[in-house]
Amino acid sequence: MSENTEVVVIGGGYAGVMAANRLTRRGDVTVTLINPRRSFVHRIRLHQLVGGTDGAVVDYREVLGEGVRLVADTVTRIDAAGRKLALASGGTVSYDYLVYAVGSGSADPSVPGAAEFAYPIGTFEEAERLRPVLDAAPATAAVTVVGAGPTGIETAAELAEAGRAVTLVCGGVLGPYLHPRGRRSVAKRLAGLGVTVLDGPDTRVTAVTRDAVTLSGGRELPSAVTIWTVGFGVPDLAVRSGLSTDALGRLRTDETLTSIDDERIIAAGDSAAPSDLPLRMSCQAAMPMGARAADTVLSRIAGERPETLNQSFAAQCISLGRGDGIFQFAKRTDVAVWFKVDGRLGAKLKELVCVGVVKHLADEAAKPGSYRLHRVSGGGTRERQLQAAAAERTGTPAPARRAGV
Repeated sequence: MSENTEVVVIGGGYAGVMAANRLTRRGDVTVTLINPRRSFVHRIRLHQLVGGTDGAVVDYREVLGEGVRLVADTVTRIDAAGRKLALASGGTVSYDYLVYAVGSGSADPSVPGAAEFAYPIGTFEEAERLRPVLDAAPATAAVTVVGAGPTGIETAAELAEAGRAVTLVCGGVLGPYLHPRGRRSVAKRLAGLGVTVLDGPDTRVTAVTRDAVTLSGGRELPSAVTIWTVGFGVPDLAVRSGLSTDALGRLRTDETLTSIDDERIIAAGDSAAPSDLPLRMSCQAAMPMGARAADTVLSRIAGERPETLNQSFAAQCISLGRGDGIFQFAKRTDVAVWFKVDGRLGAKLKELVCVGVVKHLADEAAKPGSYRLHRVSGGGTRERQLQAAAAERTGTPAPARRAGV
């Protein structure tokens, strides 16, 4: 009779749930998922929670396999040498392998007054905290959204469509990721919703007060509610546990997603930094990484050599209210191209993505091993990115690219 292997997954987001479900492929593996909440947060709908059009949560029974034990608790420390986890409740959990998928949240703002007076929305709890604040504010109250990445754009559009007076402060360029054609499309839609977009070099926020926002150009904007969507941070669990991390606190791994400190610890999602070249924080990266992390664990249990990360991007989709959106296509390297789909079709594609993400997790729960997107072609793309990063660090020319690659 084969020996049972205990695998613990920390974090019940896109990467953690995918990994946990996939790990149940083997009958001799016991899988435990530790997460602070008893419900799955559908993070790409948090702007809808803020706008009141969706609850942004899914019952774990819909996305988590029956063979996964869910523990509602918080890990406070990882004892890598003893292979134990300390829990906030006071208990401990032992493991043979650990999948570190703690995700990300809002970055601590360094702008004076932002931590006290602005409302971040990087987590469910933060978005939930903002809802009653918006409900209590008059419909005509000035709402300022700081940050013009996808979260800022989506939040501004959602609130403006609900009749709010919204100003979007870009701190530079509107939608930095977008192709210029896509950026013009987004700007047009925001204008149609009545959003005041402030972009350019003098739109960096330098101070936040209870009722105003000050910009780097000296302009002061009235703001009854200030929403902060600038940057992301990761939990400091790996740092507190003495594991090697990058400057942001992501766990440093090799290309199999294995910690550079301990082959029994594998990371996935926003909290992983493979080869010091982390992927864009997104469910588009998190789910394939979760599948890859699980495969790495299963390969080690089977005494096989794990495969390396093979990540390929395709697009970025942004909702612009309930009836409009943009699906911005990209190269496999995650660089936007000219082609896009916007308007009502763009909104439908974004909704298909939101629904499809949950379906991917549910399908993997029902049939572990069925998910295949982490195996799509594109490994050469990741290899070239690593070569370019190495060349930049050493100051040596990157290898010449072969024709047709």
